[in-house]
Amino acid sequence: MTPYHSRHLTERLRQLFGGRFDGLAQHLEEPARVHFGGGNNLLDEEEIGDLSLELQHLIAAQFGSADPFSCDSPEHEALQSFFINLARRVLARGGEIESLVRYTQTVQHKLIAGMEQINEIDFTRSRSVLAFVSTLFTELLLSIFRAYLGQKESTIQAQEEELRETSTPITEIWKGVLTLPIIGTLDSNRTLVVMDSLLNRIAQQHTQVVVMDLTGAGSVDSLVAHHLIQMVRAVQLMGAEAVLTGIRPEIARSLTHLELDLGGVRTRASLADGLKDAFRHIGVEVVPLRGGARHGREDRYRGRGRDERADDER
Repeated sequence: MTPYHSRHLTERLRQLFGGRFDGLAQHLEEPARVHFGGGNNLLDEEEIGDLSLELQHLIAAQFGSADPFSCDSPEHEALQSFFINLARRVLARGGEIESLVRYTQTVQHKLIAGMEQINEIDFTRSRSVLAFVSTLFTELLLSIFRAYLGQKESTIQAQEEELRETSTPITEIWKGVLTLPIIGTLDSNRTLVVMDSLLNRIAQQHTQVVVMDLTGAGSVDSLVAHHLIQMVRAVQLMGAEAVLTGIRPEIARSLTHLELDLGGVRTRASLADGLKDAFRHIGVEVVPLRGGARHGREDRYRGRGRDERADDER
């Protein structure tokens, strides 16, 4: 951390560092109430009182430390942690970074005014006092911004992770049959997330067929095609069949121009055709309803496997 610019002790700085602090919390409550209380609904009155009293003790410890100018002292680290934790709490409750900045700036002015009133010393006329307090609060503001940026980055990463998880839903259409609609572009990170989730589902549910639908996929270049083939091969290594559906003419041309080895890859024109193929593979026949409420043997067989139908015949 950057050290304060000057360690020269003027008479006013000596008086500031050796001053009384009892009652300072009352001066510090107003900024918290204005920016966090009332209609802002970020802190209640009890929290504001506790917050201001804690800040009074931390400021007294900073000013009364062996080296008030040090940014590495335990007292300064404690004061810095106070503002970092306050920023996290306010931001987590829906507060804005502007409120934290304005609060900190107001605290800076209330601190000097409060110390003047408590100690009956005119600190605002001392350049050394103003420079010291200004530099101190600049460091604290930087801590707030670091906390804000860190929390924002974590939020963005969590949102991106959630988006990757939800943008490609894996659905069990039938026992043993999964569908994987691929929407947008497959990059390396997304391929790894989708593949990991897909392979785990195959292992957990003993999947026999995975229908991968490309109807919503973006353009296919060599990298995207490579990721696609990787997923197909991984499914096959797990002992399941992979069926590609929804291959548009432009995707077909791209795959042809790339001269990829698509041997053993089953393709169908549409998702419906792919599902029919998957059902045939697992021995399921889907029969359309005839006559609405008829309950004949043909209706009992609807959507049932060969073994179940054979049992009924016997």
